[in-house]
Amino acid sequence: MVIIDYVYSAHSAYAWLGSGHLMDICRRHGATLVHRPIPLSPVVEAQGSLPFRSRTQAHVDYFFGREIERWAEWRGVEVVPFRPTHHDADYSLASGMILALGDRGPQVDAMSHALLGAHWRDDADLSDRAVLSRVAEGLGHDAAALLARAAAPEIAARFSANGDWAIARGVMGSPTYIVGGDAFYGQDRLEMVERALTRPFAPTRWRNPAVDG
Repeated sequence: MVIIDYVYSAHSAYAWLGSGHLMDICRRHGATLVHRPIPLSPVVEAQGSLPFRSRTQAHVDYFFGREIERWAEWRGVEVVPFRPTHHDADYSLASGMILALGDRGPQVDAMSHALLGAHWRDDADLSDRAVLSRVAEGLGHDAAALLARAAAPEIAARFSANGDWAIARGVMGSPTYIVGGDAFYGQDRLEMVERALTRPFAPTRWRNPAVDG
């Protein structure tokens, strides 16, 4: 079985921009996504990156403004202007809805894609239970039962564990795709991800003197 570890935040712009293309790659190559939704800020900050609130306006305007616009046009994906209204809301319950369905399979793929699209295309608040219920019902789920599972302590523990897993592997942000242990950060690496499914890249020859001596 060909596996892609898919590490992302349920409210990630770039995960949304790449989601449809990623699913298409998996269909064409018979690959299975292992979903690992993460609490994004702890993962990003653990690698030394600045939290969003500490970044310069120029950085925000470019990476979270113009780049999103261009990539949306390139991928043929709809996005709201700039950022969703409730982008800084708590997205842990939305992540729990993905985890409550498992870590792989068509239902998990569909839920992930639907939540990302609801947020970035439809400006939905991923902390709003009514919004999450509508997403669940639209996919044919019993919304009340799924939300109850999503809020369970064991799901919260898995969400936190995903963050620890990502930090331990040096994940820098969302989305990151890992193929055979080789990590590709950013949806702009999806063409490389597809190549790696059939012909892995040569092992790294880069040495870090601080680590390798």
